[in-house]
Amino acid sequence: MNAMTEPTHFDRLSNQHLDALEEETIFILREVAAAFERPALLFSGGKDSLVMLKCAEKAFGVGRIPYPLLMIDTGHNFHEVTDFRDFRAKELGAELIVRSVEDSMARGTVRLAHPGESRNVHQSVTLLEAIDEFRFDALIGGARRDEEKARAKERIFSHRDSFGQWQPKAQRPELWTLFNTRLQPGEHFRVFPISNWTELDVWQYIEREKIALPSLYYTHKRDVVERKGLLVPVTELTPPKEGETIESRDVRFRTVGDITCTCPVESLAANAADIVIETLQADVSERGATRMDDKTSEASMEKRKKDGYF
Repeated sequence: MNAMTEPTHFDRLSNQHLDALEEETIFILREVAAAFERPALLFSGGKDSLVMLKCAEKAFGVGRIPYPLLMIDTGHNFHEVTDFRDFRAKELGAELIVRSVEDSMARGTVRLAHPGESRNVHQSVTLLEAIDEFRFDALIGGARRDEEKARAKERIFSHRDSFGQWQPKAQRPELWTLFNTRLQPGEHFRVFPISNWTELDVWQYIEREKIALPSLYYTHKRDVVERKGLLVPVTELTPPKEGETIESRDVRFRTVGDITCTCPVESLAANAADIVIETLQADVSERGATRMDDKTSEASMEKRKKDGYF
């Protein structure tokens, strides 16, 4: 909005809505700091974790975030994202802990069915190992309910048993924003402060707060092939299959993750305001439009979460 332009009724309503979401997120982030001894904030360098980090900055101040940032690295992440992750953590003066799926593979706790298998689902093992190593009792994640059906079922304070498993039929009630944070030895919580945000809310907040993001989120030229209704980026890890035609297209990523399972969408959106307009017109969720590993029942999110996934 131009500084010389009077805010419209829509602008005021939008800001009130974002203010309410921000206030809820800050409350939850502070609640975690007060209720747990060894929490950590899961930080990938993606847009949702950057929004959450912005709220943490507002909740505690630069250099005063009271828990470390934790990333589980598959070894197949986009370098633009991991570079930005390191930059943002240093900028905030936050402790950054990185644990790698490749280290779990070296220990023998992760075994791939074949060399080309996506490592994305195996992050659960490395995450549980990090929880055991640092004795974390709460992990703050950037999942949102609008992303996927299983995420929509989960509480904001999601109890996990001593095996890191989620039991959807035994969730604790959260009436009137009262959170039951009791833990038995070996148990922990996954906490999702932006559960009630939507993809549109996230982009409106990024626009309003002028949050810097990795360049992958905005339009750029990239070689892709069409496969099963998705645009698959052409990389060493995701080469074209026989008969597929490589095309250079204007694309952006709606979500970023492991290269082997994350696809861009066609787009000319060069800034957050452009993406807000695109999001208003979208009729497919960001995971449905961009994630190869969500296309099969074997990789269902609910099963993965029961096994300890984010």
